[in-house]
Amino acid sequence: MTRKRSPVAAKSLGGIFGVPLLIAVVSAIGLTSALLGDDIWDVLSWATLAVPVAVIAWMVWRPAAKEQGGKSTANNRPAGNKR
Repeated sequence: MTRKRSPVAAKSLGGIFGVPLLIAVVSAIGLTSALLGDDIWDVLSWATLAVPVAVIAWMVWRPAAKEQGGKSTANNRPAGNKR
């Protein structure tokens, strides 16, 4: 008997934590540059600290992802706790 692997189980450690780690590094660079000085450091800090805000905005306002069957994941969610 063979078991189907879920798409979540197929991801590697880098596939799961890669983007959050990149956002954390960019945020740390932005916070450090805000402490280092003025002028160009301020520009660098504003640009790098805007990245997490932009990612959150993109994730909130993007269209729902399509599944393999062509159905939207937003329409397939159960309503409330009904089973």
